[in-house]
Amino acid sequence: MGELKEFKLAVRLFLKAYRWRRIDPVPWTPLKRAVKHSRISLVSSAGFVPPDQPVFDESKKGGDSSFRWIPDSIKVKSLIQTHRSEAFDHKGGEQDPNLVFPIDRIREMHEAGEIGEVNHRHLSFMGSITAPGPLISQTAPEAADLLIEDGVEIALLVPV
Repeated sequence: MGELKEFKLAVRLFLKAYRWRRIDPVPWTPLKRAVKHSRISLVSSAGFVPPDQPVFDESKKGGDSSFRWIPDSIKVKSLIQTHRSEAFDHKGGEQDPNLVFPIDRIREMHEAGEIGEVNHRHLSFMGSITAPGPLISQTAPEAADLLIEDGVEIALLVPV
């Protein structure tokens, strides 16, 4: 983890002034089946978009709270990286998209029998949403409903 002094002045000032939200208690659902028998889906805030879907809207003040669904069959190198934040180094995710969307690792775990099933779709959000109200009240519940509809038992959250 980096130190605050590593960031540009504008980012440091933003982080100092930002009103961080706390969720207490943290929502949690115990796993009902072993991982090797469960269906898993990735949920990343890498801002990845498949080539056939619209990119996230960078002009939205407070951030684009929508999500894109990514088919399990996607070639990870075909994903378009649209994350807008300058508060982290994007190079690692550009060189190996599995760092921020580990779909190839999930497939390998499935093939090794460590995961029951890989869901047919995964979700990508834009990180760096500074006005999360619409995300909390509308988008996240819509995304959760999709995963429930798919029978997903484990959502692997990959924050970026």
